[in-house]
Amino acid sequence: MMTLILAHPHVFWLCLGGLLLAAEMLGGNGFLLWSGVAAVATGLLAWLLPMGWEWQGVSFALLMLVAVWLWWRWLSRRAGPRPDNALNQRGHQLVGQRFTLTQTLVNGRGQITVGDSVWPVVADSDLPAGTAVEVVAIDGIRLRVKTSQTR
Repeated sequence: MMTLILAHPHVFWLCLGGLLLAAEMLGGNGFLLWSGVAAVATGLLAWLLPMGWEWQGVSFALLMLVAVWLWWRWLSRRAGPRPDNALNQRGHQLVGQRFTLTQTLVNGRGQITVGDSVWPVVADSDLPAGTAVEVVAIDGIRLRVKTSQTR
């Protein structure tokens, strides 16, 4: 068996690449994919350009590093902005957004409609209906608002 591998090293690399790619299908984390691609590429290189086992190992390592780096660059360009940490805190997601009051605020308290829900609001003063407001903070379940300067 060893003499066969020494006589045809490209077969070893192609088999190793196939095994790594098959193992990737079981795990799915992506690392074995690029190792398998590098092993297949090394097998093709060893078939086209006969080289010693030292250079085959070096070429495998370099090809794997290049493949992982290229994949990382492609993913980093493709990824959009990450959401903030307010995933399950709807009120915190509303900070900085502007709305129009549908009711007059009496004693600085009232409600606004956001999408299909109604939120209690608190302001420093009474505001008439139709006033543009901006959410500046969250007080428990109440949105703290101030008048907004529309542009």
